[in-house]
Amino acid sequence: MKTLTGTVVSTKMAQTAVVVVNRLIKHPIYHKQMRRSKKFHAHNELKLAVGDVVKIGETKPRSRTKNWRVIEVVNKNGTA
Repeated sequence: MKTLTGTVVSTKMAQTAVVVVNRLIKHPIYHKQMRRSKKFHAHNELKLAVGDVVKIGETKPRSRTKNWRVIEVVNKNGTA
C-alpha cells in the first residue's frame, strides 16, 4: 500500500480532506532541484483542520475522486 505525507488545505467537503503533497525532482538537463505538488482527495473520519500534516494511504475508490484515506495525523496545525 502506498503512503504519502502532506498538508491539509481544505476540509469543506463532508468526510473529505484535500491534501497537498510536495516532492522534489531533478531537472533532466539542468540537474536543478524543482518542487512539484499535487492535490489528493482523502477520506477523512478524524477531526482535521487546515494546516495539519497527515499521512494518507491508498484504498479502494470511495467516490469518483477519492482513492485515498487519512491514516494518521503527524503534526497538528503544522506544529512540531
